[in-house]
Amino acid sequence: MAERVRFASSRGPALAGLIDPPAEPVRGWGVFAHGFALSKDSPAASRTCKQLASEGIGMLRFDNLGLGDSEGDWGDGSFEVKVDDTVQAAEFLTARGTPPDILVGHSLGGAAVIAAANRIPSVRAVATIGAPFEPKNVERHYEAVVNRVLEEGHAEWLIGGKALILKRSLVEDFRKAELYHHVVALGLPLLVMHSPTDATVSVENASRIFRTARHPRSFIALEGSDHLLTTPGQPQRAARVISAWADPYLGDA
Repeated sequence: MAERVRFASSRGPALAGLIDPPAEPVRGWGVFAHGFALSKDSPAASRTCKQLASEGIGMLRFDNLGLGDSEGDWGDGSFEVKVDDTVQAAEFLTARGTPPDILVGHSLGGAAVIAAANRIPSVRAVATIGAPFEPKNVERHYEAVVNRVLEEGHAEWLIGGKALILKRSLVEDFRKAELYHHVVALGLPLLVMHSPTDATVSVENASRIFRTARHPRSFIALEGSDHLLTTPGQPQRAARVISAWADPYLGDA
């Protein structure tokens, strides 16, 4: 059974997380970062982490600020906050005596784990699924209200049946965020996974990340998958690939 945990975010409010405990023998530990307005319970997060746990890799997945079961206001978040909170999650795991060996991120979470990796001493490898090369591209999701946000300071944004308050500071942070120098400076093994038919974040993003990264780097095409990994079996397939690829970098390997 997953263990429910809470830890402080980089901005103060508590974040809600789930630890999927690893099957024996324990091979290692990791942190999973979810997509832009998703949660720890999204198919990509929950099914991928459960599969990794079944293969001996314990995983912490958590809700970002103001999402899911976490406290705080989502509008106070940003790409910088997402990166900082990924570091907070890793520090929480470390304080438990299970420092993360690997970071895994889906969609915007993939960009976040690349940016966070060098701030987490225990991390030995990074894997991304459907990650964007430019975080500012999330603006196309809320472009219908962005002018109002910039003029008035905030606006309600409806996504997936949820009403979120979009703030000017969040929009401006994403506009200035960039991933290029984080990829160049990563210095860790990187696995880039992407569906060639991803209609939300095009596979060209994976190509740009891969071309920018230095070796050791690997690319796996997730044929038949959609961006959210809702196709049956796709999250588990992604997890099995990550598990096999990460084997040399886990635990005492």
